[in-house]
Amino acid sequence: MKPAPFIRHVPKTLDEAVKILAQVAPQDGRVLAGGQSLVPIMAFRLAKPAHLVDINEIDGLDRIASDGTTLSIGACVRHGAFHKSVVGNPLGALLTFVARHIAHYPIRMRGTFCGSLAHADPSSEWCLTAATLDATIVARSTRGERPIPAREFFAGIMSTALAEDELLAEVRLPLLSPDTKFGFNEFSRRAGDFAMSAALVTYRLQGGKIAEARVGVGGAEPFPRRIAQAEAALNGQPPGDKAFRAAAEAAANAVEAMEDHQTSAEYRRDLVRAVVRRALEHSNR
Repeated sequence: MKPAPFIRHVPKTLDEAVKILAQVAPQDGRVLAGGQSLVPIMAFRLAKPAHLVDINEIDGLDRIASDGTTLSIGACVRHGAFHKSVVGNPLGALLTFVARHIAHYPIRMRGTFCGSLAHADPSSEWCLTAATLDATIVARSTRGERPIPAREFFAGIMSTALAEDELLAEVRLPLLSPDTKFGFNEFSRRAGDFAMSAALVTYRLQGGKIAEARVGVGGAEPFPRRIAQAEAALNGQPPGDKAFRAAAEAAANAVEAMEDHQTSAEYRRDLVRAVVRRALEHSNR
C-alpha cells in the first residue's frame, strides 16, 4: 500500500518548524525525523497525517554534546551514532552496548534516538534507557522550551506527555560516575524483533557493597520504568547470585505484566525475572 496524500514541510530552523507544527497539528500534522516507525504505519494507512514537518534539514539537530555533567542528544541523531562511544564516560559504553540490540543495521542508520522516545513503544531500548537513567526530554513549541522528566514523559503504549504542537527537540542524559557498573539484557523471539522484556541496571560499589542501584524494566508493561523494589533488594548487598536473584524476584513481583493472544502475564513476569538477573550478571562481569 501507499500512504494517503500529505503535504511535506521542510523548515530550515527550529523556530520555523514549531511555527509550522502549531499550524498543522490540528490536522494530525506529524514530525518526521528518521521515519522508521511513522512511515510504515503510514504505508499501511494506520496513520493518515495531512502534513509532515520534516526536520532533517535543520542545522544542529544531529548534534551530540557533553557539558561535563550531561549528554545532550539532538532530535536527528541516528541510532547508528552510538555504534562507537560518544563520550568518555561509562554512559558512552552503556549506549554503545544498548544500541547494538536495536532492530537491524539499516534501521539503526536511519531511525533516531529522540524519535524512538516520541513513538514510545513499550519495547524500545532507548525508552528504557531514558526511564532508567532519569533523562530529561526537551519539548519545543511556539510557547518556548519545556523540560519533561522521563518519569513523567511516558503515559502508556505509544503515548507521551507531548502536546500535539510540541516537537521533541533534545534528550539530556546525566553522565554516570566513573566507577558505575551497568548491565543490559533483553528477550525477543528472533534477533531484531521487538523485545518482549528487557532490563537495564546500573550501580556503584562502596565498600564492596551495591549503592545507588537503578533497575529499569521495559517491554513488560505499557511503558518502561524503574523498579524501586528491585533497587531496594540490591542496595547495601554485595554483588552476587543471592542479591541478583532477590532483585529479579522483586522486579517480577512488582510489574503489572501485559497480556496478549500469544503471551500470558505469568510468562512475561518470568521473562522479567530472567532479564533482570542476566542484566545484573552482565554488570558483574
